[in-house]
Amino acid sequence: MVKAITVHELGGPEVLKWEDVEVGEPGEGEILVKHKAIGVNFIDVYYRKGVYKAEKLPFIPGREAVGVVTAVGQGLTGRKVGDLVAYAGNPMGSYAEEQILPANQVVPFPSTLDPILGAAVMLKGMTVQYLLRSCFKVEPGHTILVHAAAGGVGSLLCQWGEALGATVIGTVSNEEKAAQAAEDGCHHPIIYTQENFVERVKEITKGQGVHVVYDSVGKDTFQGSLECLASRGYMVSFGQSSGMVDPVPMSVLAPKSLFLTRPSLMHYTTTRDELLRCAGEVFTAVANGVLKVRVTKTYPLSEAAKAHADLEARKTTGSIVLIPDNS
Repeated sequence: MVKAITVHELGGPEVLKWEDVEVGEPGEGEILVKHKAIGVNFIDVYYRKGVYKAEKLPFIPGREAVGVVTAVGQGLTGRKVGDLVAYAGNPMGSYAEEQILPANQVVPFPSTLDPILGAAVMLKGMTVQYLLRSCFKVEPGHTILVHAAAGGVGSLLCQWGEALGATVIGTVSNEEKAAQAAEDGCHHPIIYTQENFVERVKEITKGQGVHVVYDSVGKDTFQGSLECLASRGYMVSFGQSSGMVDPVPMSVLAPKSLFLTRPSLMHYTTTRDELLRCAGEVFTAVANGVLKVRVTKTYPLSEAAKAHADLEARKTTGSIVLIPDNS
């Protein structure tokens, strides 16, 4: 038996329960990993609230962790006890002291990097990699709009976007976050509580609009995001922290021949080669200083409910990480 955070009913942070669970032994093609650090992401909130549907109740949330292999399934090669590994995406269940994982879903984690850093950057960093390099390939001369520019994903989008030669515009809620976004490479922070971000984007781009919008906010920003786009611009809606986007008639895209996509990391890392390439580019970007991961707070795994409450109340910037109580 190990300790884990479980969800027996959907709802607020209070539904996250600290309980004993049975892990079992790894089967064929599987490994058992003892977690050193566990990432916290908004997708965890979506599953807890039921915005995204878990396969069954109860479930253990979490889709990101760094840990040490403590057992391997029969006949498995390429992994051994003692290996330091990381994973992001599938399967769900990282809010636990130990987890059984498919060996083909983990990647070797560089021993030169801090596991806490890894748990903070795996899912967010790989998300940023596919958004900037595959979903829409950002190149020098592009102008991009990043919503929630001081958040965990937003800050990395600003950093990597600037490194790629783009002009970065970002929306934030207050002066402190504006300063943080600017430090992360956002050339034009917009405090949306004080000014209309659509009008500011038009001013900054001299009426031309942006080539791509990276929108993780959803309902509150979607319509404005479309208005910010240049002709043939890309609307990349990859989250909904403010709520689900209302149904969109195709006709709203026609006036500027816009592209609209609702992507997921899992669809950009479907093969082993894609997964290793994506993770490898993230680790390289961290090692080269392109990505500066800011872990603003760590919480004991047993206090995951507080971490969720702080995340939803926008009391955090950068990334937050859970540390197993037995680590």
